[in-house]
Amino acid sequence: MAEQTLSLLAHDARCEHFMLPPNGWVPNNTRLPVLVWRGAIDARTPDGASRFEALFAQNGWPPQWRDSVFDYHHFHSTAHEALGIASGDAELILGGPHGRVIAVSAGDALVLPAGTGHCLLAAGRRFQVVGAYPPGQQWDIRRDAISEQERIAMEELPFPRCDPVAGEDGPLLRHWN
Repeated sequence: MAEQTLSLLAHDARCEHFMLPPNGWVPNNTRLPVLVWRGAIDARTPDGASRFEALFAQNGWPPQWRDSVFDYHHFHSTAHEALGIASGDAELILGGPHGRVIAVSAGDALVLPAGTGHCLLAAGRRFQVVGAYPPGQQWDIRRDAISEQERIAMEELPFPRCDPVAGEDGPLLRHWN
């Protein structure tokens, strides 16, 4: 599997990680960092969406949609999420209102632990994202506070067996423990 991952993963891909504290009604995830992959796939690839779908699928994160990111603050309490920026560029805000603004462009990927607030601030033309989730996790869309019982269930979601971008030896397995 590692050889196939390397053939889809850009040779100069790099991964950043950071924690987001709870932010009002947005719980974020107090145990797991956000991963931001810069240049996960070659941005010059003509069909970035198909390439991200293949990369996520081979690493055990079935791709489920192609679209954009909602332009309102929301989070998923029942699933971790991988987002592959297939084309275009955008500014996203992570962590809820007044959170962390990041710029993303074609070839980048994000891995958002359950509870991570995210919202589209601005996008260029042709901005398209591929979304994927670990097997057995069904995403919801939350725009309101969750109960303490829901927060506990969210933080006890199983860890994926593979990093959706780098596979079995990826940084997700080092940072999500």
